[in-house]
Amino acid sequence: MIKSKWLLIGLIGMIGIALCGCVNQTSNASEKPTQSTTPQTSKVENKVLKIFHAGSLSVPFSEYEKMFEKEHPNIDVQREPAGSVMCVRKITDLGKKADILASADYSLIPQMMMPNYADWYIMIARNELVLAYTDKSKYNDEINSENWYEILNKPGVKFGFSNPNDDPCGYRSQMVMQLAEIYYKNPEIYDNLVLKNSNIKVEKENDTYTILVPKDINVNTNKIVLRSKETDLLAPLEAGAYDYLFIYKSVANQHNLKYVELPKEINLGYYEYADTYKKVRLELLSKNKTLVAKPIVYGLTIPKNAPNKKEAIEFVKLILEHPEVFENNGQPVINPVIGFGNIPEEIKPLVKIE
Repeated sequence: MIKSKWLLIGLIGMIGIALCGCVNQTSNASEKPTQSTTPQTSKVENKVLKIFHAGSLSVPFSEYEKMFEKEHPNIDVQREPAGSVMCVRKITDLGKKADILASADYSLIPQMMMPNYADWYIMIARNELVLAYTDKSKYNDEINSENWYEILNKPGVKFGFSNPNDDPCGYRSQMVMQLAEIYYKNPEIYDNLVLKNSNIKVEKENDTYTILVPKDINVNTNKIVLRSKETDLLAPLEAGAYDYLFIYKSVANQHNLKYVELPKEINLGYYEYADTYKKVRLELLSKNKTLVAKPIVYGLTIPKNAPNKKEAIEFVKLILEHPEVFENNGQPVINPVIGFGNIPEEIKPLVKIE
């Protein structure tokens, strides 16, 4: 009897020890997730830096993106190339947010974004328009800077330009063709190439021409190829779908295209001819905006509602500290870079403020 009692007591003790072991194991197991999650709280937060930029900036901005992400591995730079007017409208009309806005026409920033959506901008680089073509283009062995408009007017020849409502390259193409009438002293150049093949109109008052661009542009597709932005026109040109394209010289070089260099008096690339350029204006009827032809200068800003202003400033600093990226891609930088408005303190030393 006594022996059975002691056996019972021993069994109860063994069960107690086993239970304690289970409790300790459960306790230790519950502590592990806490220990494993502790290092995660110390990690640097990943961010997305959103950039809206002109299509003609795609190549240099791709290089800047790689440089920036190498220095900031926690930041994913996401670029949205489009026509510059469309880039601005994403912010002003559609309510989208971007950390950086870079336009192929700096004047869009003060005209369309300030003061509600931006309070500063910088002028960073320049460009000029050329007439690009390939070995598949009709009369490519004949065209030059003196007869290009005659070649474009030949039967069976098709040429392209981007939509003036969406893209500065598009409205600059119209300005170049209208300026050609003045330079070559031929009042029928723009009429033959555009007015007879679209619903675009022109008004003349004294020595000033105003091109009237409707909201919905209709073109003779047997003569004109129209797309939203100039980079959308590259693939069909290279494929031989049409013959000639008005495009930035930098883009033509980047894509190894042949091109006709247009006279300085009409190609919008030179400050010394600013007074000549301004004889042509273009009115976007849907926006009630009048644009004066001027030398091609790229502009950049950080919108007021940018989600990541600190990182955006770092990206802008990278651009300003590495002008060779623009230079190597055929877009001469403005030296010094010119700034207007409430320039961020971090980039003031790199900018000439006017």
